[in-house]
Amino acid sequence: MGKVCIITDSNSGITQKESKELGIVVIPMPFYINHVQHFEDIDMTQEQFYEALLDENTEVSTSQPSPETIMDTWREALKEYDEIVHIPMSSGISSSCATALMLAKEEEFEGKVYVVDNQRISVTQRRSVQQAKELAQRGYGAKEIHDILFRDKFQSSIYIMVDTLKYLRKGGRLTPAVAAIGMVLRIKPVLQIQGEKLDSFAKVKTIKQAKTTMLKAVRSDFEKRFSEEKMEIDIAYTQNREEAEKFKEEILQEYPDARITIDPLSLSVSCHIGPGALAIAVSNVPKELLE
Repeated sequence: MGKVCIITDSNSGITQKESKELGIVVIPMPFYINHVQHFEDIDMTQEQFYEALLDENTEVSTSQPSPETIMDTWREALKEYDEIVHIPMSSGISSSCATALMLAKEEEFEGKVYVVDNQRISVTQRRSVQQAKELAQRGYGAKEIHDILFRDKFQSSIYIMVDTLKYLRKGGRLTPAVAAIGMVLRIKPVLQIQGEKLDSFAKVKTIKQAKTTMLKAVRSDFEKRFSEEKMEIDIAYTQNREEAEKFKEEILQEYPDARITIDPLSLSVSCHIGPGALAIAVSNVPKELLE
């Protein structure tokens, strides 16, 4: 069996330092602040990002890696590895996946690069990357890993509380009128990602109500969609680590045996939801890793 390289993008929340520790490759997602391009975890820290984001005059937008960046990354990896599993963020949220799928059909990459559109983003995407790496270490080939992750693509959920509607409005995810009403009423929407779509799930007014709503949703998922014993739980946040730590303790009261990780959301995601967000995610463990 040939050597398999696992590649993802920084939407997964995996830093460049962590990528070296994990033995994977992370392509940094570009974003723009006042029309100046930056690369996540390369030339801007989380602290610098939020300082800029909180300035009312700052314009923030996101983009995707160029085709040249993706192909150059693959070419470099194929100098050392025989095959590649590339895990981009969900095709339902970014066109970067479609770009990678198209490039993988090029003659030089065909049969060597397998792009996994398994509808994951952020911490669930990170879980897919970690699972792909473990499968590779167990001797699975790139196509086998692709097929396993694709098979399980709907076996995850994310529920995320957005502290302010301002950034969803700026990014065009909400109309100005709806955002204005929500901000006056101090609504904190709870959004969900199940599969490729980002949808509204509930509307609350306090962080306490949001956490209760999200925990209830996860409980329902465990009862109706997933087996609790075969799932991993993650918490993600933007600029409110203390609240994330409190949420972890509340989750552990209900699921005392859970191994819960806490990670900041990637900057390319934070551009659209702003500071103060809090999320809980559940992801399956493939049956091949339970054996």
